[in-house]
Amino acid sequence: MTRTLTISSAQLNPVMGDIKGNCDLIRAARTQGQEAGADIVLTTELGVLGYPPEDLVLKPSAVTACRTAIEQLARETSDGGPALLVGAPWVEDDRLYNAVLLLDEGKIIARRYKHELPNYDVFDEKRVFSPGPVPEPVNFRGLKLGFPICEDIWLPTVPRALAEAGAQMLLCVNGSPFRREINDFRHQAFKAWQKELHVPLVFVNQVGGQDELVFDGGGFSWDETGKTVQRVPSFAVSVDTLSWRHDADGWQAEKTSLSPIIDGLEADWRALCLGLGDYVNKNGFPGVVLGLSGGVDSALAAALAVDALGPERVWCVMMPSQYTSQESLDDALTCAQALGVRYDTIGIEAAVETYGQMLEPHFAGLDADTTEENLQSRVRAVTLMALSNKFGDMLLTTGNKSEMAVGYATLYGDMSGGYNALKDIYKTQVFALCQWRNQNFPDGVLGPRGLVVPQSVIDKPPSAELKPDQTDQDSLPPYGDLDVILHGLIEEEADAASIIARGFAPQIVRRVENLLYRAEYKRRQAPPGVKISRRNFGRDRRYPITNRFRDTIGLVEER
Repeated sequence: MTRTLTISSAQLNPVMGDIKGNCDLIRAARTQGQEAGADIVLTTELGVLGYPPEDLVLKPSAVTACRTAIEQLARETSDGGPALLVGAPWVEDDRLYNAVLLLDEGKIIARRYKHELPNYDVFDEKRVFSPGPVPEPVNFRGLKLGFPICEDIWLPTVPRALAEAGAQMLLCVNGSPFRREINDFRHQAFKAWQKELHVPLVFVNQVGGQDELVFDGGGFSWDETGKTVQRVPSFAVSVDTLSWRHDADGWQAEKTSLSPIIDGLEADWRALCLGLGDYVNKNGFPGVVLGLSGGVDSALAAALAVDALGPERVWCVMMPSQYTSQESLDDALTCAQALGVRYDTIGIEAAVETYGQMLEPHFAGLDADTTEENLQSRVRAVTLMALSNKFGDMLLTTGNKSEMAVGYATLYGDMSGGYNALKDIYKTQVFALCQWRNQNFPDGVLGPRGLVVPQSVIDKPPSAELKPDQTDQDSLPPYGDLDVILHGLIEEEADAASIIARGFAPQIVRRVENLLYRAEYKRRQAPPGVKISRRNFGRDRRYPITNRFRDTIGLVEER
């Protein structure tokens, strides 16, 4: 007998804790699904509350409010339209679960609880949720469907159990965050059991930014052979509908719907813009303000902000000192004009001089050093924070991952701010992203076409311009070498000896390792930033501040 099933995958962007607003998004998705003839509309993991909720789910009133909202959604399905599969925290027998609930015909007809609770990288679900039992299929309009939740399909236990219990299709709701090569990681993990089970899979994922995490959406469907028959647009809210037919040959998609795969530097750019834009918008800031120095980092941060928010919501401020070159003044102005942002100049020499006079009696007889250099950075931070306080724009900080790794950033200076779009971007990647954006105009951005970072900014040697003729390479290895070493120490957790074996001088590796560990106290005080890599500074990497371990014990470094 031929059977059909039409499924709408609702790739939604919830706002954490906005239960009413999130339910309105679900209602709108159901309406779209109904217009497309859907039998069921799939939403995202914990989508009623938002994901990841962290300790918000330990607040009983939040969990109760989710339950009340779901009961109302369930009543609304009595209209004869499509069923809803929604995610929410759920309490049963005094245990808190990460749940999906099937709503149909005016009631909650089934509940299933997440069995595999992730507790690695950015995930900490075992801290707040109880693991559910291995789920059984649900009978839905004459079909047996499996409803695994995110991590449940990264391991074979749940898919195998559902298939053995007769599930004809797996409909999986997800809160799977973006990182580079995430599409490959997902497909490799899921193919491992799909080849054995030959059960169709529908994967629907959250989209949008939540603090440091970005969710790329990227939903898809596979048929029984593992062929991709649906690919939902990445980095965009979407309700995408696909009809299935079951006959003697099994389940077949009636037509394929394949949006292009977004990867590489374009994926990085889209993720950075989405994370920054959602952080500003969901927290209610009117826009952002940042220091535009004429250097490549602040130029990239400004370009990302314009693409995420539009030029009218980005305010760039040049704050020259006695060491600021005319080239930097020219480059900052050119960059601001290319982006179409508000641009102001506020000199800091008078403030720096005043601080110098205040401290002169205490510094008498001592040579000038990084103290005086950092004072300039801190004066700039005070200036920008004053503008932020007065006008309400969030201060956007502009340090990259290379600088954050080795402490080449000033605490209470250029590290000051509410968010850092470049926090997980190494310096070499900063240059690559600038070149890429100058040559490309990705979908969905609000900035201009063409050159947004002047080539002169990209080409000149990086410098903080805090003393005469200063460049970053005066005190750091070349960024091409530094970033490779840092990637080994951070993303790979490689020991120093293995990195030295790749051809780097032992004294350089030892120094970089020491700088990395010594700067931990600074990073703890840094603002959040978009996660792009496998391991960012933040939720991924939780090193102790007080820490004398070194792979290179025995080498005496300056302390």
